[in-house]
Amino acid sequence: MKRVVWLVALLACACAQVELKPPSTVDFDLAGRIAARYGNEAFTGNIGWRHAGGGDELLISTPLGQGVARIVREGNAVQLTTAEGKQYRAPDAESLTERTLGFRLPLEGLAEWVQGRPSADAPARVDKAPDGKLRALEQRGWKIEYQQYEGERPALMRLTYQGIELRLAISQWK
Repeated sequence: MKRVVWLVALLACACAQVELKPPSTVDFDLAGRIAARYGNEAFTGNIGWRHAGGGDELLISTPLGQGVARIVREGNAVQLTTAEGKQYRAPDAESLTERTLGFRLPLEGLAEWVQGRPSADAPARVDKAPDGKLRALEQRGWKIEYQQYEGERPALMRLTYQGIELRLAISQWK
């Protein structure tokens, strides 16, 4: 009987999901506001994002600061934790955020797009202003419009994809 208990305990531990860890060193850290619209659904809130090559941590909250979701990417694994503590996993952030939040968040290319450049791993169509900054970019089915820059970095962006509209206003870079 003791062997059965140990075997069940061992199997339970093997099935437990390991918590993904946010990046310890970052390439950038930004804060801003996000607005999402898909069909009749809409959301506005705040976003905090720490990005490194091997991982990401995004915190999405209401305009009053109440947490909505925490998204952590470590390598190819993505985990979303809701304000209620429910955890969801998927191999990519777009399908995960669409399933849990109701809108797609293109984490795969977004790290490059928020810095005003196309992602190197997919073909892109770009429209540049005379000063060399991007005005518009089309990549991975997304269309990104750069509406305002603060210095060399984008400050206001509009992203669209198959009926989804995301607006990102970046207020702080670290």
